[in-house]
Order: sequence, then structure tokens, then C-alpha cells
Amino acid sequence: MNKIFAFCNQKGGVGKTTTTLNLGTALAIMGHRSLIIDADPQANTTSGIGVDVTSIKNSIYNIITGECEAVQAVVKTSVDQLFIIPANQDLIGAEVELASAIGREFVLREACSGLKDEFDFILIDCPPSLGLLTLNALVLSDAIVIPLQCEYYALEGLSQLMRTFQLVKERLNRKLEIGGVILTMADFRTNLTQQVIDDVRKHFTNNVLQSVIPRSVKISEAPSFGKPVVIYDPSSKGAQAYFNAAREFSERNASSERKVTPKTDFSKSAEEISPVSKSESLESMQSTGSDSVKVGEERGEENAVSR
Repeated sequence: MNKIFAFCNQKGGVGKTTTTLNLGTALAIMGHRSLIIDADPQANTTSGIGVDVTSIKNSIYNIITGECEAVQAVVKTSVDQLFIIPANQDLIGAEVELASAIGREFVLREACSGLKDEFDFILIDCPPSLGLLTLNALVLSDAIVIPLQCEYYALEGLSQLMRTFQLVKERLNRKLEIGGVILTMADFRTNLTQQVIDDVRKHFTNNVLQSVIPRSVKISEAPSFGKPVVIYDPSSKGAQAYFNAAREFSERNASSERKVTPKTDFSKSAEEISPVSKSESLESMQSTGSDSVKVGEERGEENAVSR
């Protein structure tokens, strides 16, 4: 059975979007039919693969509101075997839409679960909060992947994330597991980086990928050109680290069955939507922000986690 992975960390700036984008692209380059779902209102994953967020007809928001089917929002990218369900600023209103919805934590699962038969890997870029969008992603997913910056403050929010993971697993999605921890932004010139790496490996043991993503100028440059670093400069240290991580991720999580035989022809390409220029990319990547919704106490309704 193919798996869906939610890349999740409520702390911003830990390399979550960069990791989702580059891991998904690297998996596609390796021959795995891959789908990235951009569930972050900032839409940086969408612009980072070269899709103009202002020209999107159907997005993840339209799926949530029931205005389109999930398959209608899938877009081909310029990378062979890589597809994306894009996001735009409309997604900012999704928390409000979901707040009053019946079975609000299950909206994405009901809409998108059928996509598993179409792809070898599905990667969801979650927003940097533990709100209803993140909850929906976790309920849809088979596993959570935690990108973790190699700095002290990144460890502080980890306990809250793990409490949310346990809540979702106990009440909403019993099959949810930890699919991996990816260490990012490592600066090996400092003792702190190695200390964080050691602490994380001690706590998560075998769930931590051996591949560590270093700080890299090329990784930082790539989004301004609307490209993942594995495409922008595949020979750079950052790109090679993501290729190594993708190989390791694939070996850990690839289905034992043969690769999927696609049933749907996703003919709409990113180029047809309108490729994004460098200047447009820089403008569209400005943070729009998203409301944080605290997960904690259970409401009276069955299988619900309160905001």
C-alpha cells in the first residue's frame, strides 16, 4: 500500500517546505510517481516548483470547500513524475470554512484518500501551526515526517507536536505513525549542531534519517528562481544531501508492491497555468501568515479535537 506523509512542525523556519519540495522532487527524479499537496496558506511550495499562485484555477482550498474534486486540482510540474495540488491565498480562509463543518477533521481524508492509488508517494506540506489544516493533513496521512532544525529552540516545540500526534492517533487516526525525522539547517562548525543531532537520535532512535541537510546558500537561492535546489543546482552540497535523504526515505517507506499504474491522466501542466518568473516568485513568496489553532481539549462531539 502506498503511503501519505504529512510534513509537520508548528515552528516556522525549520525547513519544512524546502524539505517537502526537494524530497518530493528527488523522489520523482528517482522514478517514483509523486504528488505534493501544498496545505500551507503561504503557498511557498507552489511557487517553489514554478507555479504562479495568482493563476491557479483549482487549489486545495477548492477541494476543502467542495468546489472541485481532488483529481481536478492536480497539476503536472515541469519535473517528470512530479505533480502538485497547489495552494494560494484563498487557503487563509480555510480555517473559518472548516470550523463550522460537520466532521471537520475528516474533510481532506474524504476528498483525497482516493489519490493513493495514483501515486507512489504523497507528501503534504503542512502550515506552521497546529490548526485545522494540520489536523486534516494528519487525519489523511499514514505517517508524520518531522523536519527539525539543528538548533535548541527547535527542540522546545517538539513536545507539543508529539502531544498533538498522540491525540490524533488516539482519537482520529489510529494508523498514524512516525515516518521519519529529518534534521535540517545543520552548521557543523558549531558544537550545538552535533549536540542537537545526538539528542534527537537518542530520543527518536531509528526514526531519524541518517542524512542531515546542511545550511546552504544554494538551498536559500533556489526558491527565488521557482525551482527546488535539486533542480537549480543538483551538484551542490544541499542538493546532494536531499538526494541522499530521498534515497533513504524511499528505502524506508517504498511499497513492497510494484509501482502504481495511474488511472487518471493529469494533463493540466504548470506551464499551462503560467510559469512564474523570478520577480513574480519573490513577490508571491511573501508570507501571508496563518492563524494558529491550539489543539488540546476534546469537545463534546465524537472524535473531535478542539481549537
